[in-house]
Amino acid sequence: MNSETKITSKEQLLEWFKLGNKVKRNWRVGTEHEKFAYNYSKEKNSFYPLDYKSSNGIEKFLIEISNHGWEKILEDGNIIALKKNQQSITLEPGGQIELSGAPLEDIHSACKETNEHLKLVKEIGNKFGITLLGLGARPQEDTLSIPWMPKSRYKIMRNYMPKKGSKGLDMMLSTCTVQANLDYSDEQDMIAKTILSVKVQPIITALFANSPLSMGKPNGFLSKRRHIWMDTDNDRCGVLKIAFEEDFNFTKYINYALSVPMYFVRRENNYIDCTGSSFDEFMRGDLLKLEGIVPTIKDWEDHLSTIFTEVRLKQFIEVRGADAGNWRRTCALPAFWVGLLYDGDVLKKALLLCKDWGLNTVEQLSSDVAKLGLNSRVNNCTVYEIATELLALSKEGLNKRNVLDSKGQNETQFLNVLEEILLTKKTPAEQLLINYQNKWNYSITKLIEEMSY
Repeated sequence: MNSETKITSKEQLLEWFKLGNKVKRNWRVGTEHEKFAYNYSKEKNSFYPLDYKSSNGIEKFLIEISNHGWEKILEDGNIIALKKNQQSITLEPGGQIELSGAPLEDIHSACKETNEHLKLVKEIGNKFGITLLGLGARPQEDTLSIPWMPKSRYKIMRNYMPKKGSKGLDMMLSTCTVQANLDYSDEQDMIAKTILSVKVQPIITALFANSPLSMGKPNGFLSKRRHIWMDTDNDRCGVLKIAFEEDFNFTKYINYALSVPMYFVRRENNYIDCTGSSFDEFMRGDLLKLEGIVPTIKDWEDHLSTIFTEVRLKQFIEVRGADAGNWRRTCALPAFWVGLLYDGDVLKKALLLCKDWGLNTVEQLSSDVAKLGLNSRVNNCTVYEIATELLALSKEGLNKRNVLDSKGQNETQFLNVLEEILLTKKTPAEQLLINYQNKWNYSITKLIEEMSY
């Protein structure tokens, strides 16, 4: 089954998912992380978002990176991405820079990849006067003032998003996240890992909350990013509801994905607007703009990439609930999930911890943590208490793996930053607000200077 294989039945889609099955020794972990890119104006003593074509804009930035062994990916003559081995650097709609990391054997390798990437982009950023910042949401810019990147898929989304929610453009232009990609061995393993990931996602949102400022002042949230996602597009965002159905499996996910309205189809480097149509129609050859044409595996993969639930399935599991942050938390996110999901006993213990959480509980908790963080409550427990238990379980899982680096340290070292958060009982957002008031004297410019990579 290759990317050009034509799809005419759900059985083919089921087979595609099963191709993701991997024996445990072949499980890997991937990390994806986004960051905002800024120029600095001496006249205004202020940072502003990069546009694409300026002399020290996004295009020049990507060209310079390409001189370090990265292959350029072009669309309509514009560089829109870079590739190197199994890594890619891509552009989000508002010029956010994303590294999609390679599937790697352990967290030591994943964190090394992150550090090498940040070192490279910082070095090039210094050359062009570009500052890179890891926050969950922009701290001062009005979304309407953000320059758009020249990618055709974003034009389609830009027109469609406002029809589905009031904050879709904010999501596209003004948010950043860090996510982990993890493997499963078979359908039953996928089910257990997905159910746990869906239930635990609000805890992750609280631990990594890092977007308390908007338009230069406190916005009333600890994770404004999470709040923005709640009013983006209910067809494809938020909690993965079908994970709470008793017979959740690959087929259930396929049926869900088929029901999610499409954005586009790519043909000969052109994006064809198919908003509102279903992939089911496409499989029957009933798309108005491609009558008689049936999809390929590549079309299916494109469609799955337009589903934005906090946990989503491909031939691996993506967990997507954390605000972007500093390099330590970027390494901590995949470490937390590997510890929790990659040991069978730990996975079972974690599932028991949240076994009574239904859909309504998780949806309410997802909303609560955006404002209250670790102080949110679920079933008479605080999120702080649950996070403490889950972190201990993750640490147990990493200790049992006991994958050592050259200094003889195992992967639990990457959880230290999360233990520090729990020790202080302050989310990154709460500490940021303290610094904003006391250390930076309400200056977003100082914030960006000190928090940049």
